[in-house]
Amino acid sequence: MVDANAGSLYVAEGPNWVPTDLGRGPWDPNALHGGAVAPLLVRELEALPAPVPMRLARVTVELLRPVTVEPLVPRSEVLRDGAKVGLLEASLTRASDGVVLARARALRIRTAEVDFAPPTEDEVPALPDSDSDLLDRSPSGGSYVAFHNSAVRHRFAQGMFGEVGGAFDWIRLVVPVVPGEPPSGWQRAAAAADFGNGISSLVPFDGSTLFINPDLTIHLWREPVGEWVGMRSRTHVSTTGIGASDSSMWDTTGRIGRTNQSLLLDRF
Repeated sequence: MVDANAGSLYVAEGPNWVPTDLGRGPWDPNALHGGAVAPLLVRELEALPAPVPMRLARVTVELLRPVTVEPLVPRSEVLRDGAKVGLLEASLTRASDGVVLARARALRIRTAEVDFAPPTEDEVPALPDSDSDLLDRSPSGGSYVAFHNSAVRHRFAQGMFGEVGGAFDWIRLVVPVVPGEPPSGWQRAAAAADFGNGISSLVPFDGSTLFINPDLTIHLWREPVGEWVGMRSRTHVSTTGIGASDSSMWDTTGRIGRTNQSLLLDRF
């Protein structure tokens, strides 16, 4: 792990990426937040060569194991190339033993000027003037430097971390994913998307329950404009120990997409 003073989510160590304190998650200080894992995988996917101008349309991240705060080996490949649609894959492997910790599959679609008028019925929720204070609000109750309280800023238009029920949260990634490289719109969206279950929890953050997501799927019909990504989120549960979060995604000009998470539910 690298000290948060590095100023980015990861720093390079040869071909590997080493997480900084800014990527740590709320459940375990030795594991990364999904919002730090997803944009690194997206960065790998965006770097893959394309035969024509193309953009990611859907990314599904599978968090196979806790992504621990140690050197990670990134890998990516084109599974199916095409002039209109392509299928991509990326993974993060633990450098110490070669175990795959997370992977993502993505669909990319060619970009073109096509005369389809976007819908105008969505009213953009107002962006509050000041950030929300989240230093002591996390499932673990800890206030250590972590992704949710130090790498991003939150401005809640509805709800709050630790409050039961749906929420609308404006989220801004305030550090680069890697040093010296401004985050792309897709990377910003991926960083925000993993907060769906946290901001819309149906149980208080009192340490008696578990509601973690082993996956994350993001659909964007356009990339966000500007630095703020809005999340209108709701969590759904069942008596089977399985739940889901469902979120619409916004920028300050309108809707940009949707994101969902499967949830593992448990009580201690």
